[in-house]
Amino acid sequence: EPKGHTSQPQPTSYFFPGRRRHRSFVDLYSPHTGQRRAELPPLHLRPRPQETEAGRKTPHPHPDTTHAPMAADSKLQSPLLPPPAGSEGEEGHGAASKRLESILSDESVPWARRMCAATAVEMRMLVRLAAPAVLVYMINYLMSMSTQIFSGHLGTLELAAASLGNTGIQVFAYGLMLGMGSAVETLCGQAYGANKFDMLGIYMQRSTVLLMATGIPLAVLYAFSRPILILLGESPEIASAAAIFVYGLIPQIFAYASNFPIQKFMQAQSIMAPSAYISTATLAVHLVLSYLVVYKFGLGLLGASLMLSVSWWIIVIGQFIYIVTSSRCRLTWTGFSVQAFSGLPEFFKLSLASAIMLCLETWYFQILVLIAGLLKDPEMALASLSVCMTISGWVFMISVGFNAAASVRVSNELGAGNPKSAAFSVVVVTVLSFILAAIISIVILFFRDYISYIYTGGDDVAAAVSKLTPLLALTLILNGIQPVLSGVAVGCGWQAFVAYVNVGCYYVVGIPLGCLLGFYFDLGAAGHMERYDRRHLYADRDPGVGYREDRLEQRGGRSKEKIEQVGRQQDASISRPRMKRWILYMINRNVVRSQVDLPKMCKVHLFIVQFTIEIPYFRSAIPASQAR
Repeated sequence: EPKGHTSQPQPTSYFFPGRRRHRSFVDLYSPHTGQRRAELPPLHLRPRPQETEAGRKTPHPHPDTTHAPMAADSKLQSPLLPPPAGSEGEEGHGAASKRLESILSDESVPWARRMCAATAVEMRMLVRLAAPAVLVYMINYLMSMSTQIFSGHLGTLELAAASLGNTGIQVFAYGLMLGMGSAVETLCGQAYGANKFDMLGIYMQRSTVLLMATGIPLAVLYAFSRPILILLGESPEIASAAAIFVYGLIPQIFAYASNFPIQKFMQAQSIMAPSAYISTATLAVHLVLSYLVVYKFGLGLLGASLMLSVSWWIIVIGQFIYIVTSSRCRLTWTGFSVQAFSGLPEFFKLSLASAIMLCLETWYFQILVLIAGLLKDPEMALASLSVCMTISGWVFMISVGFNAAASVRVSNELGAGNPKSAAFSVVVVTVLSFILAAIISIVILFFRDYISYIYTGGDDVAAAVSKLTPLLALTLILNGIQPVLSGVAVGCGWQAFVAYVNVGCYYVVGIPLGCLLGFYFDLGAAGHMERYDRRHLYADRDPGVGYREDRLEQRGGRSKEKIEQVGRQQDASISRPRMKRWILYMINRNVVRSQVDLPKMCKVHLFIVQFTIEIPYFRSAIPASQAR
């Protein structure tokens, strides 16, 4: 308001009517005297934009029909994307956030009652955010898991080959393509917020061209997968079978190159439901086609992987048809354009930066599979490990959904100036994810002797998986917490911290510590675990028992049954078992003591516990007779 005016605030800006490009801004007050200019009639005066409950200026519906007044010194900023669907209802995000903060701040209400009311409000918002993301991730993962199931029922060798090809090779392309496609999310979001709708289609096409070009060297890598796997130390039998499976995944590379840009293109416009519907229908088609091709037509591993590639192409075609025919994309998709081939070097730099961190995290899991192939009896090790990692990956999809929800909730509440709501959201989402992971772990422990028959009919694999299940259950609980903590850190703006922690824990702590405990200390051999416990018990009773058993085994004339008949004799090697127990005890004790240094260090310690237990359990797949 100009100087000298202390009365009721008046509008200070004005737009001339007329065509959009001819609009001009003038002041209604003289900049020198502060007096109103009488020669300018106060026509088309509009009040200042009102503040919404979420603290944002209300955007006008369309620039051609409504002219928003804007002073020369205005700091008004438009949001990057329009409010998501459902935010304008009577229980929109702004109203729910304000209500949650008021509940937590009302100290006149008893604490227990406040917590119950706040939990109800927070749960509704979390479920609305996490459910769509969990559904899409779960369905896409189920397609890969079902392919391993079909392959596993062909035999143990086929299951090991599918695990090595699907988890050890296919994840390489998945992480690279998904990371490079993430650049579309940033660019399309900015273009959509700036009302440059035609650029969304250009960015999507540009990313597709770049990812298609990246898929060519990946296809060459897939074609030479057999010598590469042998060079990495895999057995020729498993490498040959895995190469057959990988050959059928070559079309999937280019499906990734099309799917991820399309997916990010739709997400930038808050279009999520169509992807879930298309993925659900594709899963049903995938199951039917895989059964027919693998068992009825007898194509085996090659048929299973080919059907997985076909299913991904069905998703791509379905999403593209929706984009072309839907009225929601009529402004953002204007057809193919030659502009997609311009600016590729700059776009590649941005895509590469987005891919680096995701690839480092994704490739860690395939390193586990490759290490498992270096163990004794690699066929059994890979088969049992694939079952455990498939279950872990399935549960991990739930945690990823809560990761997205935690990031959105924390960032929204901090941006709205609601610190109590942000802290409460962290507690609720962490506890909820922990409870779900604990329930799933209990169910898996209860069905530990039968769960492997979903993937394969081999009794040896079932026995190995049953021995791995306790460590798998503990891993699931830790994996239920870690993604949520990552989402909270990202919501707080600690992206660099999360990157350093992930890389350090995966590659500096996890893999070396796992190899040390798994190979040097021989930790985690399931065939030794029962003897490991009884050895400790009987050695304390009679130190000579272990020596007598060692002598019997060295002579080679006594079977295991005969050894157990001689006083249930076990090895009395006290130093190594006690050393292993002491290492785990010290690590766990330090983790518990350092939990008070939250929130930053808790994630590091949780990772140390996770990798101490998770990585060595692949060693447990070796039978006792061969692990010796």
